[in-house]
Amino acid sequence: MYIDGVFSGGGIKGFALIGAYEALEKKGFQLKRVAGTSAGAIISSLVIAGYKSTEMTKIMNEVNLSDFLDARKMIIPFPIAKWLFLYKKLGLYKGEALEAWLEEILAAKGVVTFGDLPPGSLKLVASDLTRGTFIVLPDDLRTYGINPDTFSVARAVRMSCSLPYFFEPVKLRPPTGYSLVVDGGVLSNFPIWLFDNGTSRQERPILGIKLSANTKKEPVNKINNAIDLFSSLFDTMMKAHDLRYISRKHEKNIVFIPVESGLTTDFSLNHQERDKLITFGREKTEKFLKTWTY
Repeated sequence: MYIDGVFSGGGIKGFALIGAYEALEKKGFQLKRVAGTSAGAIISSLVIAGYKSTEMTKIMNEVNLSDFLDARKMIIPFPIAKWLFLYKKLGLYKGEALEAWLEEILAAKGVVTFGDLPPGSLKLVASDLTRGTFIVLPDDLRTYGINPDTFSVARAVRMSCSLPYFFEPVKLRPPTGYSLVVDGGVLSNFPIWLFDNGTSRQERPILGIKLSANTKKEPVNKINNAIDLFSSLFDTMMKAHDLRYISRKHEKNIVFIPVESGLTTDFSLNHQERDKLITFGREKTEKFLKTWTY
C-alpha cells in the first residue's frame, strides 16, 4: 500500500528513523512521497533513492560519524581556533564531508539532482537566515532563479542538516547575491504540513515519524539563567509552528519516538548505541501500526 511519509529532525537520534522505516517495510507500506528536516532529510533522500532499511543499517554502521566533523585546518590550538572559526565562519565544522558522503551514497542509486527523482517525490526543509524564511526544497529554488532539476540532492540535504553554530551555513548562490541557509529545524523540525492539501480527503494516507514524546508529554523548559533562556528560545523556535499543526490534526497519524534529547550531536555513538536506537524506532513504530487506522 502506498502512503506519504514525513521524518522529523533530531541529529544523531535519526538512527531511530531507520528502525521506523524497517517497521513500515515489514508491514507492506511503500512511500510514494517523503519529506523531512535535518536527520529526517537524510533518511527521506535515501528512501526516495530506493534504499531498503537493511541497506541503510549497513551504510550507517559502516560510516565513521566523526569523519563528518571536518574542522578547518589551523595553526593555533583547537580550543582557541574553534571559537575564531565560529565567529568568522559561523560554524565549528564545514559540513562538506557530509555532503560528499551523501553524493556518493545517492549516486550509487542513480540520484544526483532532483531531476533524477519523480516530480514532487522528495521535499526538504531548510532555513534561509538572509531572507528570514524557511525554504522547501526543491520547490522554492525557482524563487532564487535556480532550476530545481539541476540542483544537487546531496547539497539540499546538507542545507537541511546544517545545525546552527555546529556546521557552517550553506551559501545558496542565486544569480544576484547569496543567502545563508541553515538547518530546517530552526523553523520547522517536523514538516508534516507539507502534504496537507487543506481538505479531509488526501490522495494517500500520511504518516509522520517524530523523534520526540507525544505533545502531551513534552517536558517543560526550566529557565534559571541566560544559557537556559537561549536553549529554551531555540527549542521554542523549533517546536512552536509544528506543535500547533500537530495538535490540530489530533496526532492520530504520527509515530512518536521519545529518544533521549542529549544525543543530538553525539558523533561518538558506537555500534551498540546505534543498534539500540534502530531497535527502539522499530519497536515504537510496530506498536503504533497495530492500531493505526488510515
